[in-house]
Amino acid sequence: MTDAQYVASRRPLWCGVAALFTDGRGRVVLEDVDYRPTCLLPGGGIDTGEAPSQAIAREVHEELGLTRRFSSVLAVDWIPPGTPGYPPGFPGEAIYVFDGGTLTEDDLAHVRLPGREITGVRRIEPALLPRHMDPANARRALAALRARINGAAPAILEDGRPLAPTPLDDLQVLRTPRKPQLWRWHTSHPVPVELPVRQAWGWLFADDGRVLVLIGQDTGSACLPGGTVEPADHGDPARTLRREAWEEARVRISDAHFLGYLHDETGGRPCARARYAAQITGWQPPRRDEATGQTYTRLLATPEQAAELFDWGDETADQLAAVHTAREKLGLPAPIPRPLTELPPGQLSEGSAAR
Repeated sequence: MTDAQYVASRRPLWCGVAALFTDGRGRVVLEDVDYRPTCLLPGGGIDTGEAPSQAIAREVHEELGLTRRFSSVLAVDWIPPGTPGYPPGFPGEAIYVFDGGTLTEDDLAHVRLPGREITGVRRIEPALLPRHMDPANARRALAALRARINGAAPAILEDGRPLAPTPLDDLQVLRTPRKPQLWRWHTSHPVPVELPVRQAWGWLFADDGRVLVLIGQDTGSACLPGGTVEPADHGDPARTLRREAWEEARVRISDAHFLGYLHDETGGRPCARARYAAQITGWQPPRRDEATGQTYTRLLATPEQAAELFDWGDETADQLAAVHTAREKLGLPAPIPRPLTELPPGQLSEGSAAR
């Protein structure tokens, strides 16, 4: 076979690029376009002779007026021939999804739309992407977002579905809308007397400096261990955390250290939602939480990975700073970024774990 014959024998293939941007609350930035009823991630086709990183930089500048460099690919998706919505003879397409990072409010204020095709920009809660995008595009965007949080190699997708699912994929994390918790963070101690402490949540550290995040198996929703202060806790939120850590996650913890509190003024009933830090000292296999009927999968994540699963807004950075200060006081190492993993099996006696 000659070189010319070999080139002629190669199957033609479309190649495209997209950028996953989020705002400060973790909402995904989508474009409204005038040529289809659903939204898209910023991006487009790769021109002849153009590298994917050049293509996405060009597309983002043309569509949003933003100048960016792109060096991290979150996912590569294969769209098979015959996919609905494509023209006859569509040969299939490989799409590179780049990490656009977080756009600040100032960045978003400087977005400039072209005179055609792109008619608007919206920010969408991840779980609501299927309402705004066609199914395959929504799957791709969610898979790319989970890959960003997971922090491993790019996800390889086929029609938006990962070939090697991570725990975040298996649990379909972010399929349920997150509850906004946009309350002001305070590090003062004690909590003002006039402000009742209604809940206590904990940043519970493993020996490697990562923290425990609970994922509801029925919902894919994330939470930190903790819950409502009950009469049996005798007004002690730290005791609440110890009890809830056992009931929800079957983990035993060291003495809890107060980090601060969130001042919740919703519903006309101001209260404090306290945050503590403690070290995990042991655990047993998970069980159904009798209070909620929920069974949780226990994942270990860096504090930064954990924060990406919540909608905490501008107060996130200050809370993370307090978390790392507590980690240092506990004598634990700074966690090495790595994919989220399940808490491994462990053994404790019932009596010691419940104290």
